[in-house]
Amino acid sequence: MRASIVAEKIGIPSVTIVETGFMRQALAITKAYKADLPIAEYPGQIFTDPPEEFERKLRSVVTDAIVAALSKPVTLHESTTAPYEPDKIVFRGSLAEVDDHFYENGWTEGLPIVPPTRERIEAFLSWTDRDRNDVIAILNPELREASVLNIAVNGVMAGCRPEYMPILIAAVECISDPDYRVEDAGSTPGWEPLIIVDGPIVEQLDFNTEAGAMRPGKRANSSIGRFLNLYMRNVAGLRPSTTSKGTIGANFNVALAENMEACAQMGWKPMSADTRGFMEHENVVTVRSVVSVTGPTYTSGHTAERHVGALAEFIGQSTSAFWSMSTGLLRDKWSSLYVMSPRVANVIAKDGWSKRDVAQYIYEHCTIPMSVLERYSQGRTANSENWTFEEGVLRASMPEGSFESDDPDRPVRVNMSPDWIEIVVAGDPARNQSRGYMGNHQQGFPVSRKVELPTGWADRLHGQNAQPT
Repeated sequence: MRASIVAEKIGIPSVTIVETGFMRQALAITKAYKADLPIAEYPGQIFTDPPEEFERKLRSVVTDAIVAALSKPVTLHESTTAPYEPDKIVFRGSLAEVDDHFYENGWTEGLPIVPPTRERIEAFLSWTDRDRNDVIAILNPELREASVLNIAVNGVMAGCRPEYMPILIAAVECISDPDYRVEDAGSTPGWEPLIIVDGPIVEQLDFNTEAGAMRPGKRANSSIGRFLNLYMRNVAGLRPSTTSKGTIGANFNVALAENMEACAQMGWKPMSADTRGFMEHENVVTVRSVVSVTGPTYTSGHTAERHVGALAEFIGQSTSAFWSMSTGLLRDKWSSLYVMSPRVANVIAKDGWSKRDVAQYIYEHCTIPMSVLERYSQGRTANSENWTFEEGVLRASMPEGSFESDDPDRPVRVNMSPDWIEIVVAGDPARNQSRGYMGNHQQGFPVSRKVELPTGWADRLHGQNAQPT
């Protein structure tokens, strides 16, 4: 509906055709914008209706709805109102009563929260030099202010420690970047954000970088990962079944911290310096979407190509159908993250390969049969079981060489770039395992921000660590 809003603002009449199952989401978006946007409801599901029924509905129901919608005047008024006033006490009661109140108001994801009392909020605010009322951005889809104060509130609720505040601010700055497209986190693939942390702060805040790095366990990984999920619900306004329509969805991710010591020992740069443009000594937060996680991939051998070749085949090809799904439609950026244990990374590094070499190899060797790509794409591009790239207007946007053969199973290079493949070293150093984390094209494309530490960080942190926790 974003296109309709833009069109109406510049005086172009528009109508959004919305399937029945998405009407609640459409109405929630128009409510957030305080806009009476023209909507024509398609009764049913376009991609599962038989062709004759699809055509009948278009000619009758939808056409009439479009005409009716275009006849109504449209008003657009952007809103930045919050459901409650900043700094206002919204409830008093026991811990159980607080949990129930927050849950009933949709302010939690169903897990117990830490009550955001004034005292706890002030403790978080003391760990940043920014003013409590600083507004970072206005977040879609509900056009609500992302502020230092509501970052602290949600940080408390998620169970974070106060000293995590600089990381929480950096994470919100990432999702506030227009390139991240936070409003699209409500799309049907049901992707979740993933926070990646690099720099000395990994050790300072006791992140887990080894066995079980992506499992709950360490407070920093678990609570910071939960924070962003809560924040996108409570401030951006992404709520299941209304503004968020993840068909099946996934669990929220704990924060992923790179093993800085392992990288240094093997001569590799951390991801923040390798592909994000920061210095190795800087603390950096990157937030990206994750729509799918591959199974564990075990590799063996003493050469880089043996390991990387297996990663390109087992991880790259297992996700290539989804990566290539919109080939030719949007020229989307299908970002991918490879997380490999230090044992695997060390073999590759010893053979003289950099992270960039790994990304280039995967790019060159990750392909998908054309027949598989077309079958997979039919569910997103057309209401037709016979649709092909060959006959469509999308042919010109396919990767070079896609039509040099007419073999239906000819390999087609996955439509991505080596610049969009990133590598993090983490996991059990005693095991030869890797996993792939796939982004949802331009939705949640990786964005990074430097972590701004408060005055006296080192001394305060040393004093904090010296106290019983």
